[in-house]
Amino acid sequence: MNLLSNYPTEILILVFLIVTFLQSGIDKLLDWNGNVSFIKEHFKNSPLKNKVPFLLGIILLIEIIASVLMIFGIYKLYVSGEKEMALLGVELCAITLIFLLIGQRLAKDYAGAMSLTVYFILTVFGVFLLHN
Repeated sequence: MNLLSNYPTEILILVFLIVTFLQSGIDKLLDWNGNVSFIKEHFKNSPLKNKVPFLLGIILLIEIIASVLMIFGIYKLYVSGEKEMALLGVELCAITLIFLLIGQRLAKDYAGAMSLTVYFILTVFGVFLLHN
């Protein structure tokens, strides 16, 4: 298992982020109406209340693209040691988390915003490792 011996931390972070973002994207695809209803309620008193389906679609698209890039990024790490594709996927995860943070702050869900910090720290660490 040369892959894990050469890039153990990078691979573990990538797998964690793939599970997190791919599952989130699949959940949105399989239960679009339920997600829209839940998030509309969550944002009912925020400036985003009338844009929920559009913004949720953007988040869904970025989550799926990031997951695909990270999956191919793991393959590229294994085959050639190239990190660029994995890095791009992790950077998209960071951007998604910033978008989610903005939404949570606008909805005044400070606990929800705070819970994103753990994901963001791990993601930025992944960017750091894959960038060097």
